[in-house]
Amino acid sequence: MAATTTRAKPEAQKIVWNEKDRKFETEDKEAYLQYQLRNGGKVMDIIHTYVPSSKRGLGLAGHLCVAALSHAQSNSLSVIPTCSYVSDTFLPRNSSWDSVVYKEELKSSI
Repeated sequence: MAATTTRAKPEAQKIVWNEKDRKFETEDKEAYLQYQLRNGGKVMDIIHTYVPSSKRGLGLAGHLCVAALSHAQSNSLSVIPTCSYVSDTFLPRNSSWDSVVYKEELKSSI
């Protein structure tokens, strides 16, 4: 009988809010989601998500997004998904967050 090798899943990393640097990041600060505040602090523009190659495939980018979107939701902020990972990958797979996405009010030209 052949021996099977199972790779243990790494422990889930805690995501922390670094308010000073406007980031959500892993405790080791290697993976992060960066944002800017707009419209007087009422809109969170997610501009960049980064996960080092050694930690890709573990779901960290998604965890970073959930932390940022949860923060936005609990603080009544809207989110602009400038980061392509957020707009092209995360949000299409997680439509439950659509209500947090910034929608510019249409102004009548009349």
